[in-house]
Amino acid sequence: MKKRAAALCGAAAVLAGMVTAVPADASGGSASAPVAKPAWKKCATSDYPTLQCASLKVPLDHREPNGRKITLALSRVPHTAKKYQGPLLVNPGGPGGSGLTLAGFVASSLPKKVAAQYDVIGFDPRGVGASRPALDCEPDHFSPVRPDSLPTSPKIEQANLKRVKSFARACATKYADVLPHIHTISAVKDMDAIRTALGAKKINYFGYSYGTYLGAVYAKLFPNRVRRAVLDSVVDPTGVWYEDNLQQDQAFDDRHRALMAWIAKNNKTYRLGTDPEKIEAKWYAMRSALAKKPADGTVGASELEDTFMPGGYYNGYWPYLAEAFAAFVNKKNDDPLVEVYENFGAGDAAGDNGYSVYASVQCRDARWPRDWDEWRDDNRAVHEKAPFMTWNNAWYNAPCAFWPTKSLKPVDITNTALPPVLIFQATDDAATPYEGAVVTHHLLRGSSLVVEQGGGNHGITLGDNTCLDRHLAAYLTDGTVPRGGGEADAVCEKLPDPKPLSTKSASPSSRGSTLHGLLGFRG
Repeated sequence: MKKRAAALCGAAAVLAGMVTAVPADASGGSASAPVAKPAWKKCATSDYPTLQCASLKVPLDHREPNGRKITLALSRVPHTAKKYQGPLLVNPGGPGGSGLTLAGFVASSLPKKVAAQYDVIGFDPRGVGASRPALDCEPDHFSPVRPDSLPTSPKIEQANLKRVKSFARACATKYADVLPHIHTISAVKDMDAIRTALGAKKINYFGYSYGTYLGAVYAKLFPNRVRRAVLDSVVDPTGVWYEDNLQQDQAFDDRHRALMAWIAKNNKTYRLGTDPEKIEAKWYAMRSALAKKPADGTVGASELEDTFMPGGYYNGYWPYLAEAFAAFVNKKNDDPLVEVYENFGAGDAAGDNGYSVYASVQCRDARWPRDWDEWRDDNRAVHEKAPFMTWNNAWYNAPCAFWPTKSLKPVDITNTALPPVLIFQATDDAATPYEGAVVTHHLLRGSSLVVEQGGGNHGITLGDNTCLDRHLAAYLTDGTVPRGGGEADAVCEKLPDPKPLSTKSASPSSRGSTLHGLLGFRG
């Protein structure tokens, strides 16, 4: 369900100019054969007129460099300044997010003098988007109306279990030979193959969300090949992935309540009351009504959760969600709700692909309980305190209980061999709670932590906070990082909350909304 706000480079353009790369092994040894440079072709869009695309062949199994090859789709905005600081690889997270358009966004959003010094490189990780093969285990897995996520009866629980087991079986059937190689370590070795193909001794890196873990694992495997690294909205590397998802549930519930409080403050517009708890009760009453009678035969209880969950990632969506909520409660009009579902919650082909890769990577990366009783007990306990997204999130990840491949061990990202890494984190981020950034800051010796105090958006740099972006620009210019005496090295104020759509200044930041469209949801 990773909807993208911007179109990707066309597959035909992206797949032009293939080259074959033999990456170094995880120990940091040299590549076994020279590699040709990517053959870049124009794939410009109206928003990103200098965007170029190419592709790169890499081994499916990096232990067999001469074996079967797969294809990675690449994009580039080339440097234009005399001073060249090398490639800047960018990743939007996921896992399962496409990075092709992100290269254009990053290059156009950084200060021109800074962006001009880098080749900004986007890539679709293995299995994603325009890379081949692109996974799609079970098209329309999220087609409405799904069973209610809340398993209030054995029948509902079994209906949800049937869905997730079907998805796991479909992946096993379609991609039995590929699934063992869809995981973070393989993606990291692909990144080093990209570095080799670009002819660079070191890379610069900029990752959001899951991209922070991807970058940290790259730095662990190839510490001498990291020149600079920016990690924005940081995965807790000690909870990969089962525990991290349970931690998300409480954070999303807190963020949902923040939306209720914002609606209460704007009662003149929404007429839902001034007591956030009573407004929240109205939201759950709406959920119960939709469980019995889905709006337009499309938006049931699970789809409602899908629709409001993006509000936990980006508060620029709050005015649209609040209007739909108010129309349903006050006017018995569900048309706006169906519209916001189509805009924020509905699945599409790109979402099916993204979810297939998400599940494949997370299920393979680390241990998940294989006993459903453990899932049931854990999620019941969390749901008592955090009812908003707990079970929806559980079913989203539940294929891992039945996944056909064995699980690997998570990578210990502890690192004392890196140049300073710059970390950005909002204190109230729901998708990657604040504690994960603090843990990562401690594990990466010499790193610097910049905090957005009170901010709740997921992905905070290049989203119009000038304080954050000033630190980012300074770092990419000459490696400067802030140094403070406390837990955080620098603190920036959060951006103001959005205004209702009825006010003159209501429109969300175009750059912020573009960024969050590229990052997608379920980071």
